Amino acid sequence: MEALLHGMILAFGLILPLGVQNIFLFNQGATHKKFTYVLPAIITASICDSLLIYLAVAGVSVVVFTFEWVKVLLFIIGFFFLAYMGWAMWKSTSEMGNKQKQIRFSPRRQITFAASVSLLNPHAILDTIGVIGTSSLAYTGEEKLVFAVACMSVSWIWFCLLAILGRKLGQIDQRGLLLKRVNQLSAIIIWGMAVYLGANLLIS
Repeated sequence: MEALLHGMILAFGLILPLGVQNIFLFNQGATHKKFTYVLPAIITASICDSLLIYLAVAGVSVVVFTFEWVKVLLFIIGFFFLAYMGWAMWKSTSEMGNKQKQIRFSPRRQITFAASVSLLNPHAILDTIGVIGTSSLAYTGEEKLVFAVACMSVSWIWFCLLAILGRKLGQIDQRGLLLKRVNQLSAIIIWGMAVYLGANLLIS
């Protein structure tokens, strides 16, 4: 029970802040007519998070990050990726019509973007390795498995809730004005994350 609660609370604390992954799933929920249309993004993001958590708990990721060049490469890729995502998010606000057709992603595009925002986001990777991976060292055997499953389950539940909340906003905000402001704010936050990564890269 201790491992279960620890894993759930820890994972929720890490996944709650507004990030690229959360923004993407929320927006897809807001722009699609049915919850089922967003399932490709939800399932892909959840599987990617589960994979990162598994690697962190298993200790594989810690071994990889003992090489400084891997971390530097991740930061460089993350900087350009976040800069592009911010631009794409801001650009979408000028293309949004009343029905927001322009930013409804097809299932294939949902899978591609969900995988990229999950696996190319340095913040998510470093949080998973540094926090979840380190915290899992307190457990062994069955307790470690329970801890890992608890962390994974939070991702699946949270991403479903985000899509549902986004859908509710989409139903209320028929003209798309509120979503447009959310997208602009999201773009600014993403650019801020990119600048932070770039600054860390220069300092290191």
